[in-house]
Amino acid sequence: MTATIAGMLAGFSLIIAIGAQNAFVLRQGIRREHVGVVVSICAACDFVLIIAGTLGVGALVTAHPVVLTVFKWAGAAYLLWFAFTSFRSAMHPQALEMRESSPSRSIVLSALAITLLNPHVYLDTVVMLGNLANQHGPDRWWFTLGACLASLIWFPALGYGARALAGPLGRPGVWRLIDLVIGMVMIAIAIRLITL
Repeated sequence: MTATIAGMLAGFSLIIAIGAQNAFVLRQGIRREHVGVVVSICAACDFVLIIAGTLGVGALVTAHPVVLTVFKWAGAAYLLWFAFTSFRSAMHPQALEMRESSPSRSIVLSALAITLLNPHVYLDTVVMLGNLANQHGPDRWWFTLGACLASLIWFPALGYGARALAGPLGRPGVWRLIDLVIGMVMIAIAIRLITL
C-alpha cells in the first residue's frame, strides 16, 4: 500500500504541471467537445507509457537520445501549429454550445499527437516514473498502479471540471482570452522544447 501511495503522489506531482496535454484537455473541457474521448486517450496513453517505463523501456530511451530529439522537433512543430489555431480562433470567438457528437478523427489525432509527440511525456512517464517504480523492487507494480491511478483521477477531474465551468466561461470575450492564453502557453512550451 505504501508503494501505491508513493506512485500516486509521484504521478500527481508530474502530471499536474501546466503543459501541452493539460492545456488541451482543459480547452476541450471548456468547449464541451468530446471530453470523454480526450480524457480516455490521455489516460490510456499514460497507462501504456508508465507500464513501459516499469518494464525497463526508460533505459532504452535514455540510451538512444535521438528518439527524444525526433519527438522534440515534431512536438515543437505540432505545438506551434496548435498555437496558431488557438490564435485564429481568438480572432473569431463564439459562444460555446454543447458539442458531444461522435468524435471526429481530428480530435482523436490531436489528443494522440499532443500526448505522444511531447518528449516531456516520455521523460515523465517512461523515464522518471519507470525509474522510480523500479527502485521499489518487488513492489514496483504497486507503485505503477498508484501512478496510473493518478492519471485516472487527474484527467477526468480536469476535463469534466473545465466542462462544468463552460457556462460562465462560455462568453465570446472570455473564450477569446482563453484561446490567447492557450496559444501563448503552447508557444512557450514549444520554445522550451527546442532549447532543451
